[in-house]
Amino acid sequence: MTEEATTLYQAIGGQETVRALAHRFYELMDTLPEARHVRAVHPPTLDGSEEKFYEYLTGYLGGPPLYTDKRGHPRLRSRHFVAEIGPVERDEWLVCFRRALDETVANPKLREIIWQPVERLAHHMQNRQ
Repeated sequence: MTEEATTLYQAIGGQETVRALAHRFYELMDTLPEARHVRAVHPPTLDGSEEKFYEYLTGYLGGPPLYTDKRGHPRLRSRHFVAEIGPVERDEWLVCFRRALDETVANPKLREIIWQPVERLAHHMQNRQ
């Protein structure tokens, strides 16, 4: 990161990159055959999910707190209890995120900084065996 880029949000390219990451993530989820189980636990249209994910990632990466300003504390685990998330859904989610991250964030060091806590979070979100 440069001196001007003090957050991951700034370092990866800000709004444009985070928007591209969220869009590509849901595009992959909607089209990859190997993401069919995780896709099945989402609503028929992913537009609302994509927007919420963009807002969440923006704040998570150190940008403006869009999600919390609109919706309050993320309470990610409790908000996801409506979806059955087992190892298959978790791993498919991770496939989509990893690929979207690799395709939208140019710097491999920044990708790894983002990936490690996201991978842990995905495991935390699992709510069934």
